[in-house]
Amino acid sequence: MNWKSVMATFVLGTSIVAGGTTVSADVSADLDQGKEASQFIKKNFDVKNVVSNKAVDKFLKANESTLNLKVNKDLKLVKTETDELGMTHYVYNRVIQNVPVANSKVVVHTDKKGNVAAVNGEFHSDAPDKVRQQKAFNKHQAVDYAWDHIDVDREDADKVQKSELGEDFNTLTENSDLVVYNEDGEYTLAYHVELQFAQPYPANWQVYINAETGDVLKASNVVHEATGTGTGVLGDTKSLNTYAYNNTYYLFDTTKPMNGVIETFDNYGGQYSSLPGYYVTDSGNTFYSERQKAAVDAHYYAGEVFDYYYDTFNRVSYDNNGSDIRSTVHYGSNYNNAAWTGNQMIYGDGDGSTFTYLSGADDIVAHELTHAVTDTTAGLIYENQSGALNESFSDVFGYFVDSEDWLMGEDVYTPGVSGDALRSLSNPNAYNQPDHMNEYQNLPNTEAGDWGGVHINSGIPNKAAYYTINSLGISKAQQIYYRALTVYLTPSSNFQSAKAALQQSAQDLYGSSAKSAVTQAWSNVGL
Repeated sequence: MNWKSVMATFVLGTSIVAGGTTVSADVSADLDQGKEASQFIKKNFDVKNVVSNKAVDKFLKANESTLNLKVNKDLKLVKTETDELGMTHYVYNRVIQNVPVANSKVVVHTDKKGNVAAVNGEFHSDAPDKVRQQKAFNKHQAVDYAWDHIDVDREDADKVQKSELGEDFNTLTENSDLVVYNEDGEYTLAYHVELQFAQPYPANWQVYINAETGDVLKASNVVHEATGTGTGVLGDTKSLNTYAYNNTYYLFDTTKPMNGVIETFDNYGGQYSSLPGYYVTDSGNTFYSERQKAAVDAHYYAGEVFDYYYDTFNRVSYDNNGSDIRSTVHYGSNYNNAAWTGNQMIYGDGDGSTFTYLSGADDIVAHELTHAVTDTTAGLIYENQSGALNESFSDVFGYFVDSEDWLMGEDVYTPGVSGDALRSLSNPNAYNQPDHMNEYQNLPNTEAGDWGGVHINSGIPNKAAYYTINSLGISKAQQIYYRALTVYLTPSSNFQSAKAALQQSAQDLYGSSAKSAVTQAWSNVGL
């Protein structure tokens, strides 16, 4: 292999002033292709009784000069969360003139005694105090500009379907917010527009539009896609939670402790035209036909993944608010993929050669629903190293759900060929992925470049996870990874930040020996 490592990292020492005393701090950051580095500052800060929003503000104010942040000008508190360990996490938006900087947050973590354990996030220390505030149009007009840019007829994405239960379904979601957009150190007032839909193609468009000129600063369709491996739907018999209505049984699960339901649809009508489609039904509550097999697996595995997150972490659905988990099978024609579109799952049937029914692999379902968890927690940007982490965490939790082997998607990839897979956590090189930083691939941040190698370079953190799991076991490793994803990682987190987040999570949960195991795992891959 002739892959070239291009990642420039640095770990530097600085000092943090806490309560009038200067203490040494470790600052981890990464030069990740011009993006704002996520910093992770950890030390035994000489400050006590930080047990309220007011006390955290006082702590931050005492450290303004060294953090290069002013609490009353640069930070806006958005939420405070206390976890099962008794630690409290104060989450701030990084703002300029009270407008949030896109894909940025700063988090202060305190233990149950009121000591500050760590501060991390996107500090934007070199950001200006002001940006031009001229707005030539409003956020609703920005949505129209975004539709024009992606060249999709809104009506095609906004078709309402009526289910056999009499409910209306609409797959379209639109959001628009004013933000400060940062690219290579240039800060611009912009609208962040999100367009999520499943027809005429699966999309989760993230569009940034200059608020003064209307120019599109960036537009990316960040639908998370994964392909699987194996022999397809295996013919095993599963117990299903269904719903009876008017002498008909539906793949509609109301048994989970959630506000919504788990529901499964069939995309009758072929190419993209009827999403979410129609409920999969049976008059005898026996879903045995060939066409029903993909739906049976999609429905069953969605429930399995829900149970995993609920039983292991007490998480209620992907957003921890009990939202519906919706799946559509038989998507498209010979569609060799599965995807989380931002509001539902879609599964292709495969072409019968490269893939068979993609819903037939529980690690694929877990991978995609973990993208949904990531979207509602760390928000890892889907490009470069943060995007590779986004993919890696989905692979890792795919493994936690299906821990029989280290392979990803082996059940539906190349039907008729045994023993192969799409990826491997234990041996990324076997599937053309790097497993060490000296093999890191510097790819362009384009669709052709895999958005900076999000699926390629994920082999490196995947191998670190393999070492961690082998050292600590699944039980501890999954708690460490979940805590890092939901507590410490932030949108621009890179590999060095992920290492720090996992170290801190290990220390929080299991102490110094677990932290040492995480440190060694990442050292093994060159970090």
